[in-house]
Amino acid sequence: MKKRTKGFEGRVFLVGAGPGDPELLTKKAERIIKEADVILYDQLIGSEIIKSFPAGAELIDVGKHAGLHKFEQDEITQMLIEHAREGKIVVRLKGGDPYLFGRGGEEAEALAAEGIGVEVVPGVTSAIAAPACAGIPVTHRECASMVTFITGHEDPTKEKSALDWNLLAKMSGTLVVLMGVKGIERNVNALLRRGKNPETPVALVERGTTDEQKVTIGVLRNIVQLAEAVGVKPPAVMVIGDVVRLHETLGRRK
Repeated sequence: MKKRTKGFEGRVFLVGAGPGDPELLTKKAERIIKEADVILYDQLIGSEIIKSFPAGAELIDVGKHAGLHKFEQDEITQMLIEHAREGKIVVRLKGGDPYLFGRGGEEAEALAAEGIGVEVVPGVTSAIAAPACAGIPVTHRECASMVTFITGHEDPTKEKSALDWNLLAKMSGTLVVLMGVKGIERNVNALLRRGKNPETPVALVERGTTDEQKVTIGVLRNIVQLAEAVGVKPPAVMVIGDVVRLHETLGRRK
């Protein structure tokens, strides 16, 4: 742990690590990471970023995998509180942006309630970066004047979904689904049952922005079968809308 002046108060930084490409980590995020005494990091953090962690920092892997949580969310929040109370600079490092389906808001509220200083360092979200690297702009003047981001994995303790599928099926523009691989069949059927055009283009972008990026293109009526056939795995971003057609001309990676 670095030496701090007497009376130094611990502080927590909720830091977005970006979508996977280490060059998309912001300069501010890089600086804060280098100053950290403790880093609690998620499973989506790229290996190159992990290699850059300061040698003297305490590293805690709090990554959540499907069906396997090393720590529950309450435990993670409590660790942030305890380390900050010990006068440490604590970094909570999250894939993408902390405030876009990253539970950063919940952690910030808990820290504020305990009187602990907290600062958010925004990150590049995969919701925009992954499609972009697949040649798919989420908005386009000719075919998409709006974009909607939804989670494909809602809180399982909710009594009913907070997503208005009737509205989503009727909306024009682009629909981007994060964390939606496991629930792809349920989500696609929810749109189809409510009248979404089955020929609407769909893209699944796996590990977007990285050297392992894979793109699967289909339409609503067949994307579930295509995903099964090629073995799509998380993390993946699903993009639904006419902008997906641009992948054919813009999606060639050098």
